[in-house]
Amino acid sequence: MIVKKSFQFRLKPTKKQARALEEQLGECRWLYNELLSQRKLAFEDLDLSLTKYQQLMFLSELKLERPSLNQVHSQVLQNVVDRLDKSFQGFFRRFKAGENPGFPRFRGIHRYNSFCYPQSGFVVEGRELKLSRIGRIRIKMHREIEGEIKTCTLRKNASGEWDVSFSCIVDTKPLPVNEKSVGIDVGIQHFAVLTDGQEIANPRFFQKGEKDLAKAQKKLSKLQKGTPKRRKQGKIVAKIHERIRNRRKDFCHKVAKKIVDQYQYICIEDVNIKKMIEKSHFAKSILDVSWNQFRQFQTYKAAEAGRKLGVVSPAYTSQTCSRCKYRQQKKLSEREHCCSECGYKATRDFNAAQNILALGLDGLGVIPRSLRL
Repeated sequence: MIVKKSFQFRLKPTKKQARALEEQLGECRWLYNELLSQRKLAFEDLDLSLTKYQQLMFLSELKLERPSLNQVHSQVLQNVVDRLDKSFQGFFRRFKAGENPGFPRFRGIHRYNSFCYPQSGFVVEGRELKLSRIGRIRIKMHREIEGEIKTCTLRKNASGEWDVSFSCIVDTKPLPVNEKSVGIDVGIQHFAVLTDGQEIANPRFFQKGEKDLAKAQKKLSKLQKGTPKRRKQGKIVAKIHERIRNRRKDFCHKVAKKIVDQYQYICIEDVNIKKMIEKSHFAKSILDVSWNQFRQFQTYKAAEAGRKLGVVSPAYTSQTCSRCKYRQQKKLSEREHCCSECGYKATRDFNAAQNILALGLDGLGVIPRSLRL
C-alpha cells in the first residue's frame, strides 16, 4: 500500500539566498493578484469566466510585460495559476452548498507566504536543497526523507524563517497484527481517556505560554507601527506562537504514535469543533487541546501501520450507560456516571470511551450490530 507523507525542515539560507526567496515570493504574489484581477474584470465587464487553462496560456504574455517573472521557475508560476483556480473551485462549492462562500481576495504582503515546485526545479543533495535560479540552500535536516519526492513547498513563517515541506509517496510499513482494541474519548479536563483505564493529561500549552505571550504583545502594542523596533518585537511574538504550536504538534505526534503501536482497532469520535466553539466560553480551551490535529495524525499513522480506525458520532456517548444502554441526561458539570437503571459507576469520560469503542467496533464489523447503542 502507498500513502502520501510530508517531511518538513527548517532552511538556513544566506542573506543573498533569503533575498532571492523573498523576490520569488513577491513575484508569485503579484501574479496571483494579477490573475485574480483578470478574472474579476472578465466577469464584470465581458460576462466571461476565465478558465485555468486560458490563464496558463496567458503566462507567456505576462512575462513579456513583466520580465522579472522570468526569474521564477515556470512550474512555480503554473502552480500559482492552479492555486487561484482551486480558490475559485472552493468558492463555488461553498456557494452551491449554501454556506458563506468567501470570494477569493487579493493577497497583501503578509497574506501570501509560500510557493511550490510541483514536479521539477529542485533537487535534494545530502543536507542541501538545490533550487532553480536560487542555488544551494542548507537544510537543518533532523531525519531522513523517505520515498519519492513529488512536490517541494517553501514557506516563510511569521517570524521570518523559511521552512521547506516535501510531499512524498512512501510504502506503508504494517505493524504485526494483534487483537487489541481501544476507544478514545477526548476532553478538556484530560486530553484523552482510553478504555484501558489510561488517562492522558491535558498539557495546556497555550495556557502555560500565555503569560509570556501577553507580556510580548503588550510591549508590541506600545511601539509605533512601521518602525524597526515594532517589526523586531512582532517576530518575538510570532516565535512564541510558533513555540506553542510546535510543542502541541510534537505532543499529538507522540500520543498518536504510542496508540498506533499498541492497538489494532482504534475508535475515536467525530467531533465537530467548529460548531462546539461557536458562542462557547470553552472555545480557547477547545482550540488549545487540538483534537482535530490529533485525529489527523491518528488517521494517517493508522493507515501507514495497517491499523483499523473507526470514527463514530459522539452523540449521547456520555449520557448512555455502557453496560445496560440506558440513557439519562447529564449536565456538563457532572463528571461521574452512575446509572439509575443498573447501578454501574464510572467516570463520565471512561463510560463515554467504552461507548465509543462499542460503536467503533460495530462500524468496523468486529462486533455484531445488535450491540449498537
